Amino acid sequence: MPLRPAIGVLAVLALGTAACGGSSAEDAGAGGVVAFSRSGDIYVVRPDGGGERRLSRGGAKDIAPAGSPDGRRIAFASDRDGSLEVYVMNADGSGRRKLTATPENAFPAWSPDGRKIAFVSSRDGNLELYVMNADGSGQRRLTRNPEVDGSPAWSPDGRTIACGCQHGGDFDIYAMNADGSGRRRLTRSPGVDADPSWSRNGRRIAFESKRDGTFGIYVMSADGRQQRRLTEKGREGGDPAWSPDGQRIAFVSRGDLHVMRADGSGQRRLTRKRGEDAFPGWLPARRLEAG
Repeated sequence: MPLRPAIGVLAVLALGTAACGGSSAEDAGAGGVVAFSRSGDIYVVRPDGGGERRLSRGGAKDIAPAGSPDGRRIAFASDRDGSLEVYVMNADGSGRRKLTATPENAFPAWSPDGRKIAFVSSRDGNLELYVMNADGSGQRRLTRNPEVDGSPAWSPDGRTIACGCQHGGDFDIYAMNADGSGRRRLTRSPGVDADPSWSRNGRRIAFESKRDGTFGIYVMSADGRQQRRLTEKGREGGDPAWSPDGQRIAFVSRGDLHVMRADGSGQRRLTRKRGEDAFPGWLPARRLEAG
């Protein structure tokens, strides 16, 4: 399946519809800054909703930002050269550089040591997971699935990659060794399960699911046990992104960015663009302080 037609499918899965308590001072420094896509450009905002900044602009579609573990770089997908490719830029938006050059590639995810980036590509005619060095070299295919593999997420120890994958017509969360071997199924829901995000300690995985009729944010143990919903039943939510300090989860609901505590409490709306915001990710707190 070519990525450009399928990008709509993946976006629906990633958004769930279409990534909080305490004082503002506490929220402003806790966990980092949230990067996200708005109408084809990359922005960042503090988890208290303040300090919003635009990092990219122009006629291109820039989506799916992913902050590097050291907070110095952001990988993202863009069609600025006519095809969806994976790019990297500095955390302030400068120094953009293209890493891939084969149609079409998207949804980058950094390894915890910052040396590799997993991503989705249709270069071989089907949506599969690939991995490359952080400079774009050494690109290789991890999966061989006649259906869809998407939304890769590395475990904090770098040994495992979770994904939202389609097998037998159903989308569920799977995990595999970082070399693509040892694939195992973590969820078995009749609805869509997609977009996994690991907790800082690697013990839990947040994900989105439509098992209750509407997309919501769920959490489970890393082995697939103890699955439970964090967002209210009936309230749409998708594309969860766990903060670097493990305290919060960013997500999207009805096209606006929200954040909540890791237990689902203290849900707070950060943006009010009504359908324009998507694909939240995080940068460590020190980049926020430096910027």
